[in-house]
Amino acid sequence: MTYRRWFVVGVAFAVIGAVVAGFAIFYGNFSPRGYVQDHYARASGRDIGSNAIAYTSNKAPSQVSADITQAWQPADQYVDGSGVYLRYDDDSVVILPLAAGSVILLERMTTAYPRYHSRVGNHWGWGRGSTVRGGGPGAGK
Repeated sequence: MTYRRWFVVGVAFAVIGAVVAGFAIFYGNFSPRGYVQDHYARASGRDIGSNAIAYTSNKAPSQVSADITQAWQPADQYVDGSGVYLRYDDDSVVILPLAAGSVILLERMTTAYPRYHSRVGNHWGWGRGSTVRGGGPGAGK
């Protein structure tokens, strides 16, 4: 009878663990993209085509940037008078000022880097991490 009781307790813990894991997967934000989607208001009228998805905040770009980078540390960051440009492994988060707050643009790096290259230049490293090393013979030595 004691083995049966331990079996029932084990199954109960397994079911509870599965429910908690399922909740975390479906309702958690596991990326900077998810964080922005969960914390800021969608503004489809400010989208740039189908590539850059827009959100808004009543906070200044510097405060929005501080909130996002506290939750998700970027691989690279560039700040100038036009806005804040955050680079992550696969995504970019660009925060531009509005008259009353900020517009936050989410975009994949494959389209964001060419779009913002004239602004960020070599400040954004390319690829994973924050280094920009070529791939030729003797590169990185």
